Amino acid sequence: MTSDETRDGVPLTNLDQPLFDGANATKRDLVDYLDAVHERVIPVLRDRPLSVMRVRPGQAPFMQKNVPKYTPSWVRTVSVWAEASHRQVSYALCDDRRPLLWFANQRAVEYHPALVRGDHFTHLVLDLDPPEENAFPLAVQAAHLVRQALDDAGLAGAVKTSGAKGMHIFVPVEAGIAVEDLAAATRALAARAERVDPALATTAFIREDRGGKVFLDSTRAGGATVVAAYSPRIRPGTPVSFPVAWEDLPQVTPADFTIHTAARLVADRDPWAELMPPPQRLPTDLIEEGHTIPVARVQAMHEGKRRARARRGE
Repeated sequence: MTSDETRDGVPLTNLDQPLFDGANATKRDLVDYLDAVHERVIPVLRDRPLSVMRVRPGQAPFMQKNVPKYTPSWVRTVSVWAEASHRQVSYALCDDRRPLLWFANQRAVEYHPALVRGDHFTHLVLDLDPPEENAFPLAVQAAHLVRQALDDAGLAGAVKTSGAKGMHIFVPVEAGIAVEDLAAATRALAARAERVDPALATTAFIREDRGGKVFLDSTRAGGATVVAAYSPRIRPGTPVSFPVAWEDLPQVTPADFTIHTAARLVADRDPWAELMPPPQRLPTDLIEEGHTIPVARVQAMHEGKRRARARRGE
């Protein structure tokens, strides 16, 4: 039996190699899973600049943004100015089965699309990060704080496991919102959720200030990416980021969804599409409140410098 084959004109090689240490999966398992769910994952990747996490044998995983020179001509790309590195980056657009198979053959395990599609931002996103690996139940409790804050603002969102230790809450927004207003609304939503139960959740960006609470990360705006629904993760057992109904959150764990189990759960339905509300207009008061809240990364940078100065002065 050969470990090479071709699907949809895409050569697939070394399929029987282990995917990564602790994956409990081979490269074939990755290809088979992504092929099985391509009709579910392509809609959340289409027309979005794509970054992927690849893992080569014997190497540490790495994030790939710029497409390599050997990328096939049939993989569409888009050039985006990267402010951080001050250069143009050529991102792939994974619009159909062939590019997805090609990425799988490149050992691209994780798929991180941008939150922008075309020229508009599509979702407000909160990333819920529990304090430790086995604290998913705390993230579930924190998710319900966010849901209450959404309800109070007249908004609705969908939730999925991150495939790591936490979860992501997506709120679809109407086209045309300015990125500064979207980022502000995200900060305000996190702050409102924190106020519901400050003993459980925190918006403190500096890790040492979180006190064992669930971090409500409001920084996923602008040029940020978030791992896609149905994407595998480079974690032990190769879990998958998977949609969950709000009422089912207490009954699930991230390990319930892996590349060995997730495909059959979406064989005849697309829960992410089913659970996602229609695009919504963000309330003016939410945006205005957010503009009074400092940007977390900037505030943390200044605070870090202040603490460093204080230590030097001791």
